[in-house]
Amino acid sequence: MNRPPILALALLALAGCANDPAPHEQMRLTTQAVEQARAVGADQQIEEMQLAEQKLARAEKNMGEADYKRARMFAEQAELDARLAEAKVLNLKSQKQLDELNARITRLRKQLGGMP
Repeated sequence: MNRPPILALALLALAGCANDPAPHEQMRLTTQAVEQARAVGADQQIEEMQLAEQKLARAEKNMGEADYKRARMFAEQAELDARLAEAKVLNLKSQKQLDELNARITRLRKQLGGMP
């Protein structure tokens, strides 16, 4: 007599565990983050960019296999790696600009100090 409710509960529990939704929005965000990192100059020479592209490829593969949990995990990691690569490139560019400005200031000070 108790079989139908128990069976129904077991099926419901299995269905809840098996139905990990496809992470379409996360994949979109990750792709956007990778493209943005490339746009500021992140390339294969930056380790985090390599990792981002590898993890995005794994996420896409997992999406094709309907392994949505792994796809989400790799996509999230790829997004973070891409954002870190972007931050490194922007930081490097800012440091170069700062170095150039400091060199100009030094030249101006020398010129002003040499004036009568």
